[in-house]
Amino acid sequence: MIVSVASGKGGTGKTTIASSLALSLKNVQFIDCDVEEPNAQIFLKPDIKEKTKAFISVPRVDNTKCTLCGKCKEVCEYNAIAVLPKSQRGDGKVLIFQELCHGCGACAMLCPEQAITEVDREIGEIEAGSKDSLDFVHGRLNIGEAMSPPLIRQVKKHINPSKTVIIDAPPGTSCPVITAVKGSDYCILVTEPTPFGLNDLVLAVGGLRKLAIPFGVIINRSDLGNDKTEKYCASEKINVLMRVPFKKEIALAYSKGVPMAEIMPELKEEFKKVFKIICGTVDGENHKQ
Repeated sequence: MIVSVASGKGGTGKTTIASSLALSLKNVQFIDCDVEEPNAQIFLKPDIKEKTKAFISVPRVDNTKCTLCGKCKEVCEYNAIAVLPKSQRGDGKVLIFQELCHGCGACAMLCPEQAITEVDREIGEIEAGSKDSLDFVHGRLNIGEAMSPPLIRQVKKHINPSKTVIIDAPPGTSCPVITAVKGSDYCILVTEPTPFGLNDLVLAVGGLRKLAIPFGVIINRSDLGNDKTEKYCASEKINVLMRVPFKKEIALAYSKGVPMAEIMPELKEEFKKVFKIICGTVDGENHKQ
């Protein structure tokens, strides 16, 4: 089973929840897909045993074959190619914006003159290791890279279907989050009872409903803020899986890189109950199909 942990906004405690959930279960693989700022290793402290460079294939144009027909520009969904026609000032040129390229290969495949080949461009690295019985994988995007989804997809290729997979998704509701949670059997949305938390929770709920991924909510620091998040979940028939109160002990442990499940062992039982609810929900959805 693949369970992703996401949040509409940053700072809700998403990684704290994800790491504690992973430590509460057996036969787990933890995948940190927040490749722009991976920090789950601070809490899980895995022994990194493998490091591999991550690349994306980008187009290279052979100007001796190119006729400036513009087919490559037409098929590029990401506006990563511009074609400058011939003029009195020059012979024309094809411009490749590598930072916008998703490496789909359409331009090379559909070029009528076979003037485009693909070359590798390094975008980051993937590290894998373990801590006791927990397997760990995360990606690190190179500084200055404009897009993280290509690296997130490569990190997810390491998913081991024989294990319970916990995916720590990036914050927000944009393309990186969609890429991270896509294919999950269930998604936990971590929020906080504040106006900003509720606003972004609503956006995240909308995205998951479009993806048809079952989900539930964990309210972190549940005794702060207001009750509007609870009312929203009730009105939308969203299951509140768990409520984590604000405690000084949790905050202090977080500052030292210690998961809440380690300083409060009783929380492990709560996370096990959450996982049992998730399993029941997923089984129910599978029976409907």
